[in-house]
Amino acid sequence: MIAVIDYELGNVGSVLNMLKKLNIEAILTNKPNDLKRAKGLILPGVGSFDRGMKQLQKYDLVSVLNNIVMEKGKPCLGICLGMQLMGQASEEGDMSGLGWIDSSVRLFQRDPDRPRLRIPHMGWNLVKPTHVDFPLLSGLERQARFYFVHSYFYPADLKYGAATTEHLVPFTSVLSRGNVYGCQFHPEKSHSFGLKLLSNFYSIASQSHCE
Repeated sequence: MIAVIDYELGNVGSVLNMLKKLNIEAILTNKPNDLKRAKGLILPGVGSFDRGMKQLQKYDLVSVLNNIVMEKGKPCLGICLGMQLMGQASEEGDMSGLGWIDSSVRLFQRDPDRPRLRIPHMGWNLVKPTHVDFPLLSGLERQARFYFVHSYFYPADLKYGAATTEHLVPFTSVLSRGNVYGCQFHPEKSHSFGLKLLSNFYSIASQSHCE
């Protein structure tokens, strides 16, 4: 079973529908016992960085997630804002993030010489793995396209970067640190590519031997 974390931010209905298409049992929950018994967690997210952290705090999820993910080793996939919240901070707000990733999120800067490249970065774009045999992108190594909607990003030289995309500048579009995974795009809006990625995450979670 996959637990989609309910903190009132994110395309949770779309995520649950994609998992249902894959015949993956999933629940929307913020209850610690549900999160503990799930094979893996998905942290979705749409909105501002500070709002996201405040919502996690509202449901007392910060310490719970730190325990389940960072101490116990349960696989967790952050989507869009959910991936950004895994970092230390963001230029968008003043609050500290979860701190699982040793980096901060930056704002795209407009380029007057390329006015067609707008902010936010919105639409389909290529995702290029930075190394082979990365399980989250298994079967998606060539010309994988995903749907993006964001104005903030992790730099391309991120220590835990697993794939990059380019919009105004190259940036990290997929990250991986042990059992922590993140994608800046929305797999739930990315049709067959998104289905494959979510299927891969379920396989990773099912094979995990966390405490």
